[in-house]
Amino acid sequence: MRPIETRYARSGDVRIAYQVIGQGSFDLVFVPGFISNLDLHWEDEGYSRLLKRLSAFSRLILFDKRGTGLSDRVDTHHLPSLETRMDDVRAVMDATGSGRAAILGASEGAPMAMLFAAAYPERTRALVLYGGYAHFHKWVMPPERLEAFIETAETSWGTGATLPNFAPGRVDDTHFAQWWARFERLSASPTAAAALARMNAGIDVRDMLGTISVPTYLIHRRNDARVDPDASRFLARKIPGARLVEISGRDHPIWTGDVDRVADLIEEFLTGEPAVADVERVLAALLVTRIYDTARLGDRLWSERSLRFQENWRMLVGRHGGRVAGTHGELMISRFDGPARAVRCAALLREAAQEIGVASAQGVHVGEIEVRGPPTGLTARVAMQLAAHAERGHILCSRLVADLAAGSGLHFTDAGRIGLDELDEPLALVQVTAEQHLEPACRPKAKPAEPTTLTARESEVVSLIADGKSNAAIAAELDLSEHTVKRHVANILLKLDLPSRAAAAAFSARHAGPDGP
Repeated sequence: MRPIETRYARSGDVRIAYQVIGQGSFDLVFVPGFISNLDLHWEDEGYSRLLKRLSAFSRLILFDKRGTGLSDRVDTHHLPSLETRMDDVRAVMDATGSGRAAILGASEGAPMAMLFAAAYPERTRALVLYGGYAHFHKWVMPPERLEAFIETAETSWGTGATLPNFAPGRVDDTHFAQWWARFERLSASPTAAAALARMNAGIDVRDMLGTISVPTYLIHRRNDARVDPDASRFLARKIPGARLVEISGRDHPIWTGDVDRVADLIEEFLTGEPAVADVERVLAALLVTRIYDTARLGDRLWSERSLRFQENWRMLVGRHGGRVAGTHGELMISRFDGPARAVRCAALLREAAQEIGVASAQGVHVGEIEVRGPPTGLTARVAMQLAAHAERGHILCSRLVADLAAGSGLHFTDAGRIGLDELDEPLALVQVTAEQHLEPACRPKAKPAEPTTLTARESEVVSLIADGKSNAAIAAELDLSEHTVKRHVANILLKLDLPSRAAAAAFSARHAGPDGP
């Protein structure tokens, strides 16, 4: 279902596979549990739901730990230490350009996350631990149970035989059980799985818990089948300032059970705001920003400036109460509860682009959008087209934006109308201006229309309208696209201050000379 790019970071002599999704105002690194496979995650409904929820409010960075999934395998005779595996987090952050991130450690990923937070507090925004533990044998498996698990892995790996150890409530779910069997096969070989289990058996980070100095949030299921809930209770006592929330459920993987409950808790902790209620559609203001190179900077310099602008974009959108909603080609899309916030953010983005040395153009529109996922539909397409029509340094808005922002202190000037493919009537536009003496959305009184206000091409079009020809017929005769003709018609109606094609035809007849209008 997803064409998400997988890349590789170098950590020593090992390559670590990673993916990046979402365009939130901060980075969130997800450290997975026992096994993982970046590609296969998207094929499970619960796992993909979790990733979509997390990426809705963050720039989510995913990776397969060494020895698993798409990353390099480990030497089973020389197993890496936890410190070595922890450093893979740093390598992935470096590769993704993440200077500071929130770290989410799930299950066996929690000790890695804790060790990273202790070693790199300056690069850790916050720490979220799900189903985590500090000592493997005490809270996961005693030595005798571990040996039985390893024997199962070596003899039945790839059949889904380990599912009861992780998610007993899903054993009778045939579809999930089949997916779990593939998850085993594509995440690790039988030998690698046994080696990973032995690596995890050596985990003991109890002595360093007191050195963790970042905000820490713990989530654990009360009847967790794999990790004893006392493990998180111990962490909550030993990590300074840590908070623990216990939720219902016994299936251990973070992507099983009530995924939305887990995502809601993480979102509220990391953003400080409750998760948005799961309603179908809401009214929102969309800001679409595009930047482009007018100075022929060269690929390297342009890339550097583009990345710098995107960092500013994420920061400014967050500061104005908005959410980064994703990208669409060269367009950057953000969402706001109200148009005034969107316009004020656009004005600061324009200044940021100027300081960085790139050109910007922006469009703002208001309409209904889906709460979950990236904005799609008519509202998003109109906002994108406004950004495409906006000139360098301009912020182009639909007139509705100015109407809803009345009393905000923002100022707009009339910017005419444009014809858009999906709208029956030309869309009235305004442009944001910093000139405070102008009234919002003011429009000078129309002067009597004169034929000289039209371009030569527009005169041809209005003459053919007078002949009763459709847009398609005009396009064929003038060798233009229908879309171009539609835009000419919209501009003609605007320039002549006429309400319809019929009025344009009457105008043409009134002003026709011996050679036509």
